Amino acid sequence: MPLRIYSTLTQSKIPFQPLNPGKVGMYVCGPTVYSPSHIGHMVGPVIFDTIKRYLVYLGFEVNWVVNITDVDDKLIVQAQKDGTTVKALAEEVTRDYLRCLDALGVTGIDHMPRATEHIQEIIGITQGLIARGFAYESKGDVYFDVTKASEYGKLSHRDPEELLAGARIEPSAIKRHPGDFALWKSSKPGEPAWPSPWGPGRPGWHIECSAMSMKYLGQQFDIHGGGLDLVFPHHENELVQSESYTGVPFANYWMHNGLLTKDGRKISKSDPGTIVLMSDLLKAHAPDTIRALLLSSHYRRPIDFGPNRLTEIGRGLRSFERAFERFSESTGESFFDLVPPGRRQELKIAGSGLLAELSQHRQRFLDAMDDDFNTGGAIGELYEIVHVLNRHADTLEGTAGNEMKDEYRRGMLVLREVSSILGLFLRKPSSVSASQGDSKVGPLLDLLVELRGRLRKEKNFALSDEIRNRLTALGVTIEDRSEGSRWRIE
Repeated sequence: MPLRIYSTLTQSKIPFQPLNPGKVGMYVCGPTVYSPSHIGHMVGPVIFDTIKRYLVYLGFEVNWVVNITDVDDKLIVQAQKDGTTVKALAEEVTRDYLRCLDALGVTGIDHMPRATEHIQEIIGITQGLIARGFAYESKGDVYFDVTKASEYGKLSHRDPEELLAGARIEPSAIKRHPGDFALWKSSKPGEPAWPSPWGPGRPGWHIECSAMSMKYLGQQFDIHGGGLDLVFPHHENELVQSESYTGVPFANYWMHNGLLTKDGRKISKSDPGTIVLMSDLLKAHAPDTIRALLLSSHYRRPIDFGPNRLTEIGRGLRSFERAFERFSESTGESFFDLVPPGRRQELKIAGSGLLAELSQHRQRFLDAMDDDFNTGGAIGELYEIVHVLNRHADTLEGTAGNEMKDEYRRGMLVLREVSSILGLFLRKPSSVSASQGDSKVGPLLDLLVELRGRLRKEKNFALSDEIRNRLTALGVTIEDRSEGSRWRIE
């Protein structure tokens, strides 16, 4: 089926047709960098990284922009608390954010502009809005006049008066209407400031994204993404100021991902009890486990987060680790050295039973991705593929011929192909993952398995079975094979 995308603007799934054939421009709102990254910060980047991977797989050339808000009221307050400068704080937090993106395999961002590097573009758009009658200056501030925009509210599909009544709007004597929002703010002494026609000041939040998206993608582009909590006011304001300035539609598809929840509460810096720092999570869980969690449901739905959920997903991913090990033992090759096709193509099965079965699951995987990037359904098919491969590997132990091994290799290449689309299993994991304990665990378990093997040779089955049963109770499974026994932690 052709790719369809749900757009918040139309409230429907519509066929994907980029503005320029073969090319896609995509802008996703990035973080305000005033505190270290938590798990909630990774939801959007992982989802849209996967979306870009799939678009590239379909043959599109994708230009993906993620902004960094490095000047803001929150940054100013936090820098004062920390006794540092806004610039130093922003740089430190940005480095942490980039480390977390790299750990989770978010590698597709093409441009990551900073707001402070685009002051002139911001001033230019603000001047243009004033000239067109959509904005006004008041005591060194500049505001967008929402009463002049007849379509204000079209993204969130609510009446403008209802939107403004329900929003947390600060009262001000210098605004014409309570809902007017700042394009430019005059700076107080000691705050970051840039010269402007209205005096020293700094940009408002919404205007930053309009300026940066237009610079890198043009006045019109294909996909604008972000969290569901940004629909109003951020994206609503961004859309209205952009279209008021250019006179043309801004983004063709508005995509909003669901939010991460913990114990039923949205993970947010305003609710400290929900915050789980990425630096702590990466010490306790493999990056693929975290990425798989964030892709485990359809991107528009909330994602349930908690230590038990991560443990459950980590346990499920062990079936892939076993598949990689068995492939290496059977063929002498590494799964991580397989090079998958970079573009979508038909799978040639040539009457093969294994490949015919895998072809069905692969097609269902692609159908899920074509249906508004349904990664939850795609991951379900990923598990089906690995189960088929592990079942087939059982038939290869011992005297498998070269033809059977070649078929097996082609089957593993299918797994490599579809998992790469999701950004999973791109890097070879360490021999003992963080969830398996420290470096002493592996050698100790090797020793126990070796001792149990000696007991079996001596026909002391009672004691060998006791070792196996007690290890099983601790979450360690022993697999007995023709070439010897091995352990794995569940």
